[in-house]
Formats: sequence, structure tokens, C-alpha cells
Amino acid sequence: MKKGSIAVIIVSFVITIILIGTIVTLLLMNSHFVPPAKNSGDVFSGEESGEAPVEEEVVVEEVYTGPKVFSGDSRSVAIMIDNDNKSAWPHAGLNNAYMIYEIIVEGGSTRFISFFKKDNLPEKVGPIRSARHYFLDYVQEHDAIYCHFGWSPLAQKNIPKLNIDNINGIYDTYYWREAPKSSYHNAFSSKELIEKFIAKKKYRDYEKQDCIVSFNEKDTDLTDVFFYSGDTMSAQTIKFKYSSAHTTSYEYDPETKTYLRSMRGVEHTDRFTKERFYAKNIIAYKVKDVLLPDVEDKGRRELYNTGSGEGYYFTNGSAIKIKWSKSTHSSRTIYEDMYGNELKLNDGITWVQIIPSDYGTISFE
Repeated sequence: MKKGSIAVIIVSFVITIILIGTIVTLLLMNSHFVPPAKNSGDVFSGEESGEAPVEEEVVVEEVYTGPKVFSGDSRSVAIMIDNDNKSAWPHAGLNNAYMIYEIIVEGGSTRFISFFKKDNLPEKVGPIRSARHYFLDYVQEHDAIYCHFGWSPLAQKNIPKLNIDNINGIYDTYYWREAPKSSYHNAFSSKELIEKFIAKKKYRDYEKQDCIVSFNEKDTDLTDVFFYSGDTMSAQTIKFKYSSAHTTSYEYDPETKTYLRSMRGVEHTDRFTKERFYAKNIIAYKVKDVLLPDVEDKGRRELYNTGSGEGYYFTNGSAIKIKWSKSTHSSRTIYEDMYGNELKLNDGITWVQIIPSDYGTISFE
């Protein structure tokens, strides 16, 4: 081969190598290209074609400021709700409450004591019935103003003795009667009337304490918290038997992640709005109750709700066993998991089901 031919081959090879290197460099530079900021004055190719530029979504994490169900500094208001029998149905306004207790009364029936933030009282609430002395324990726990219509002899004695701010329908004309007016299951009130009475009596209307229970900062499944221990149980349906006359049940709704209430097999709905009453959290436990001999001999009960015991906590379709304790009638009831950690609830309405230990039952699956 001639020397000239060899030189041509070498030059061609070198040129080929240079071209390949140039192409690779350009490709690498293009893959790391970062477009200039929008305010640089440059025009993007998308704008040239008439397409809107794609903007990255900025996610702002919400700062936790406390449970929404217990927001604001207005004082708690407790309202005694009639549930003696079906004549008291349907109820009104309960979905505005932050916590509701269902407890046995005379005749195997139950009554509710419903706790609302004053600023979140419903437009209509009731029917409102007479006070019982053991419900005063929970009024004191929540530092609440107590709305009732009448009272038992012990409640009448203890309300002034305990310095409980109260609104009694017997003396205070801040209630009205719904039809049929001949019934005693038909006393109702409203946010407007209750606030007027509080102002008239100059009751303190601001909160002096935090909610009696603690809350998770985010909605939390029990199966995530107790994943390794395996302590959770499925709770899609729940039933509480208070007596042969009364049962309360719940059915879990996975779409809303709440429990829908029924009583005696009938859906529990609002008298005026027709919406279903529900719970985000359910706390259930048993205590002893006995017949209380009083001067009126009406079969009223005594409730042994101090001391300690075990129960269940339900939320988001699952349940765990818990421990409860209450050292005095006025002290806060403490709820803990079985490891001694303070129970934290999900943000939302809590129903507390206190069941008679001798003849009541708790079942779920």
C-alpha cells in the first residue's frame, strides 16, 4: 500500500472519531439542559406553539392547630337529650356535638348527655329532658353549662351544691314545644335561645380547659398503630345491649370512615335535616348500676362510674381493648391502651357508650 493511501485512511479515521465525540457531547449537553426561569425573558417552545407552560404544583403542608371538632375558645354546653322510648324520636342537632354519652336510666331506657362548643350549637336541638345526678359527673369533667328540663331529687340537690351553671326548662322560658304539645317528649331549644340565656345569667362563656381527650394530628387507622402487636380486631358492625328494651348499633361506612347509628333496629336520623347520626370514634365500657331508692320511687338508678375497668375503642372499622379510670365524680375519665399509653382519638364526633355490667352486652365483628 502506498504511503499516500495510508495517510488518507488515518486522517479519515481521526475525523470520524472527532465527529462521534462531538455528537456524543451535544447529546449529553442536551439531556442536562435546564430551561431558564420564566422571568428571564426567554420564550419557551410551548409558548411558540400556543401551549400553556406546565407549572409544578406546590404542596403546602397544613399546620396542625388542634382538633376541628373542638376548635375555638367558646365554653362547652351540655344538653340532656330524651331517649326514653320511641315517643322521643327523632332527635335533632346531635351531629354538631363533639362528644355524646349514652347511659342507662330508669325503665331500661337510656338518655344522652351531648356536649357542644357554644359557638357550634345547632339551630334546633332536642328533645330535652330532666337531669339525673350521675350525668353531673360528666358536666363537671367538661366544665360545661348544663341544659335540662326538670330534675330528679338528687340532681336538684347537687346542681346548686356543685355550683353548676344550668338552664332549667321548668323555670327558664328558653325552650319551646314541638307538636304534639300534650307530650313531654317535645321540648326543644336553639343556639340563639341558649346564647341569650347565657348572656342574661352572665355565665362564663369561654373555655378554661382543653378537651378531656387527646386527638391524632392526622386521621389514623388502628391497624397502622398496632401493626406489630396484632392487637386490632375487625369492627364493621357493633351492637350494645343496654336492656331487654333498648339496643344501640353501628354500621361502618368505609366511604366516610364513620359509624352510622341505629337504635332498636331503626336508623337514627335528625328530625329536621333528615341526616343520619354518626360517630367517628366510639368508646364503650361497662359499669355497675343498681336501683336507687328515692322519695319518688320511680325506679331511678345509681351508677358506679368511678374506679377503673376495661373496654373498647372503635374507629375506622377496627377496635382495640382499652383501660379507663375515674378517680372521683368530678375528675376527668382517663382512657389508655392496654400498654398504658394515653388513647388518642381521630378528629370527629365521639360517642361514649356506658353499658350496665350486670345485664348489658357489647358485641362486634
